[in-house]
Amino acid sequence: MGGMVEAGMTKLWASADAALEGIVRDGMLLAVGGFGMCGVPEALIDALRDTGVRDLTIASNNAGVDGWGLGVLLERRQIRKMISSYVGENNEFARQWLEGELEVEFCPQGTLAERMRAGGAGIPGFYTRAGVGTLVAGGKEHKDFDGVTYILERGYQADIALVKAWKADLDGNLIYRRTARNFNPNAATCGKITVAQVEIIVEPGELDPDEIHTPGIYVHRLVHVPNPDKRIERRTVREA
Repeated sequence: MGGMVEAGMTKLWASADAALEGIVRDGMLLAVGGFGMCGVPEALIDALRDTGVRDLTIASNNAGVDGWGLGVLLERRQIRKMISSYVGENNEFARQWLEGELEVEFCPQGTLAERMRAGGAGIPGFYTRAGVGTLVAGGKEHKDFDGVTYILERGYQADIALVKAWKADLDGNLIYRRTARNFNPNAATCGKITVAQVEIIVEPGELDPDEIHTPGIYVHRLVHVPNPDKRIERRTVREA
């Protein structure tokens, strides 16, 4: 397989660019991990930008910030639609949406996570109370259970999932670090092809099975990014 590291049949690829080669195309649906600036697969997003693909639909908690994360795709007009919960801190996102250049589907945070999880579990849809009586419920099936109204939400099956993990073995088993876990495990399961950027790579058998968050069966390609760009969205300190 072109681009893979010559180290036996592992899932490790030489670079983020190589890992995306041949699997991305215009008009894809992607699930992307991250929450704010935490747990964002920024190296894979930059590589996606460099492919030049367009008309993307991206399901992610937020749309990055100006000049970083998914914000770099917005700047190049590569995203057609965002499916998100929180879209603050991004002036270009706001401009495109207000001027009708970007389609946006707002999705409650828990619903977004469950849509990813459901897609990965082979569940086509589920009922939830979140969003009932709001714009979120527009055009969706309503159903009463025990006198309470719910709306039907569809599970996601993304063409590609991009995630960020802290540690992995060469079989693709992933461990996330603290709050950087966020949406990454759910996104990882719902991708037909899942690509993970990872800080630490170890040999198979070196990870404690009880500590693995995403089993390697869900992960198709790994990229070693030992020094990822870790940012603080808004640093707040107390005066001495």
